[in-house]
Amino acid sequence: MSNEPLIMWFEEISIKDVPLVGGKNASLGEMYRNLTPKGINVPDGFAVTAAAYRYFIHENHLDDKIREILTGLDTHDIKDLQRRGKKVREIILKAKMPEKLAASIKEAYHKLEEKYYPEVDVAVRSSATAEDLPDASFAGQQETFLNVRGAENVIEFVKRCFASLFTDRAISYRQDKGFDHFNVYLSVAIQKMVRSDAASSGVMFTIDTESGYREVVYITGAWGLGENVVQGAVNPDEFYVFKPTLKKGFRPILSKKLGSKELMMIYGKSKRCPVRNIKTPKELRQKFCLTDDEILKLAEWAIIIEDHYGRPMDIEWAKDGDGKEVGTGELFIVQARPETVHGTKQEQFYEIYKLKGEGKVLTVGKAVGSKIGQGKARVIEDVSGIHDFQKGEVLVTDMTDPDWEPIMKIASAIVTNRGGRTCHAAIISRELGIPCIVGTNNATEVIKTGMDVTVDCSQGEDGYVYEGLIPFEVERIDLTKMPRTRTKIMMNVGIPEKAFSQGQIPNDGVGLARLEFIIGSHIAIHPLALLNYEELKEKAKKDRKIRKVIKAIDEKTPMYENKAEYYVDKLAQGIAMIAAGFYPKDVIVRLSDFKSNEYANLIGGFLYEPVEHNPMLGWRGASRYYDPNFEPAFALECKALKKVRDEMGLTNVKVMVPFCRTVEEGQKVIQVMEKYGLKQGENGLEVYVMCEIPSNVILADEFAKVFDGFSIGSNDLTQLTLGLDRDSELVAHIYDERNPAVKKLIRQVIKEAKKAKRKVGICGQAPSDFPDFAAFLVECGIDSMSLTPDTIVKTWLLVAETEKKLGIKPE
Repeated sequence: MSNEPLIMWFEEISIKDVPLVGGKNASLGEMYRNLTPKGINVPDGFAVTAAAYRYFIHENHLDDKIREILTGLDTHDIKDLQRRGKKVREIILKAKMPEKLAASIKEAYHKLEEKYYPEVDVAVRSSATAEDLPDASFAGQQETFLNVRGAENVIEFVKRCFASLFTDRAISYRQDKGFDHFNVYLSVAIQKMVRSDAASSGVMFTIDTESGYREVVYITGAWGLGENVVQGAVNPDEFYVFKPTLKKGFRPILSKKLGSKELMMIYGKSKRCPVRNIKTPKELRQKFCLTDDEILKLAEWAIIIEDHYGRPMDIEWAKDGDGKEVGTGELFIVQARPETVHGTKQEQFYEIYKLKGEGKVLTVGKAVGSKIGQGKARVIEDVSGIHDFQKGEVLVTDMTDPDWEPIMKIASAIVTNRGGRTCHAAIISRELGIPCIVGTNNATEVIKTGMDVTVDCSQGEDGYVYEGLIPFEVERIDLTKMPRTRTKIMMNVGIPEKAFSQGQIPNDGVGLARLEFIIGSHIAIHPLALLNYEELKEKAKKDRKIRKVIKAIDEKTPMYENKAEYYVDKLAQGIAMIAAGFYPKDVIVRLSDFKSNEYANLIGGFLYEPVEHNPMLGWRGASRYYDPNFEPAFALECKALKKVRDEMGLTNVKVMVPFCRTVEEGQKVIQVMEKYGLKQGENGLEVYVMCEIPSNVILADEFAKVFDGFSIGSNDLTQLTLGLDRDSELVAHIYDERNPAVKKLIRQVIKEAKKAKRKVGICGQAPSDFPDFAAFLVECGIDSMSLTPDTIVKTWLLVAETEKKLGIKPE
């Protein structure tokens, strides 16, 4: 035996000690020594070292026996892998713990008892010497045991950790990654438990796990011990925090999504059952597992940890229960490792996957990644059936854990019933670069083995499983070859969940951020129904239709006493996600432009909306905002924008007023906005007007006195110039933005805007659809074009070519 120690306390360990104590323990020691002085709570503990593991193996003469069992192993023969792995684990578990090592563990555990209390509850966690490297994740391959009490039990569970170095998944992973089984050793962490069984816990990343966007902290959590979140046994709460403005002292919680959190892992009632899962009580399922202050504190800690390690990190957190027997109510960090998917990428390319057909939707869940995969489905109920799986099939199961890894790497896609975007299936599929949809609830019921399916993660937050093999294409953008242009190339964005990935496509900001998707999909309730909730509740006693409205509102807003705050929060979060994805570039947010028939489709909308024969030309845009019948609803919109700019610090948000028929209307809207805290010019707030009505062009000089700039809406401008309904197929053949009358108006408004020294851009569909129209706009001297994400690159190159021909030099 060497002179290396058998036991090391966290305070003695640094990140340089990976060969001695493994990645997990080295990181815990590093944080305990260096980050607790900076205010980060890390529970104390000690490591049973890799030297102790080697001593155990040597004293029991296990080396040759293990080598003999593993000789000739083919990891792709699942049955052979399972048989050999089981043999190795059995001989380790039957071996005796050497007395010297047992005495050392006992002595260290007794010191923890002295620091805390007798029979102190500890987590016994495996820590492999090759794990948590920046380019390889051994996360979850070895065992963790929670709520272990008593020295004898600790010794027994250390031995179980030793055996777990040879789980089937660990053997398979090492062999496929080229690690020698006998050059990877196991250390074990013995760490004071955080009593999150009486509170909450989870995982956070200092990077967006889907897009690789580095300016956010992504936090997930659920009630009880953290294993359920890590394993994907629950759909957790999700939170995003924006780093740049958090560092400036703002409170930028960009997004809060309530997870169903079906299960809650708590302490068991005996040593034989140290932990157990129970159904989460309804009142906890309908409540976020962290307060806003706690979310922000965790994000601050995440930034400190990331700065210390100098790379994106994957961190586990836990909250102590609040009470005499269950802790102090404080937050703790219990683990940190390098993020292994995006953190090491130096990509110069951006890939856009696009479905080219349609199909029947079988199920929907949370999308992991942005790719599309397809193949024959293989439904496997539990891990005992994995030997049936064939390369290239789509794995469909309830949830995965590390035992599934041997087949996950040969799957074309993965679909699970349970889990959030930081669960095991999500983490591994990201590392493998395959599409994955988690948390569908019903995939194993609606998908049958042998069925051809397409797994689509390209459409944002939601992932769709379609019946059949639907064709798709992949566009690969070389980000190093985009030429500079004088004309700004901006983007039209409507779906907040896509902002972090779309923000990485070359762009000069967002020329049109639509609120309609946020209102229609994320909120789905008419703002006046939320404002009048108490009044409607009374009416519901006598009216069945209103009872339905109240029930739908209650289902969507369980955590809100004041229902109108739900509207403000959800709208603010949607806007903030887009603003953060493109920060610090301008993000021009168009105020809501629903028509009366569209508002009527929202929950409770029928109670407040008139029936109009032509809603396209009716009560929409600016005319709503100052109308006494709608102004209270518009006030919520203003509050949301104010929250984004003032509380979150996202002052790159500008505002745009749609469908403003007269100069007087524009003045009224500016006044109403100011009434609710959005003052033009204050804190850099600019207010633009959509130029989509001929009156906007004819009186451009007057509108320029009210607004800071114009954004041409070519869709409506074409409709109103040619006097046709763009929704009518009967006159669709006449509709063309390139009509000479439309082009003449566009040329005129650009000229007038320049004369008045006002910015002028376009956010209509025309330049996205027609290259010749984009060239025409460059010739007119337009300041910016806002395009759909899929046309950005080709239009950018066209604009650069046109500018070169015209002798226009880039700024």
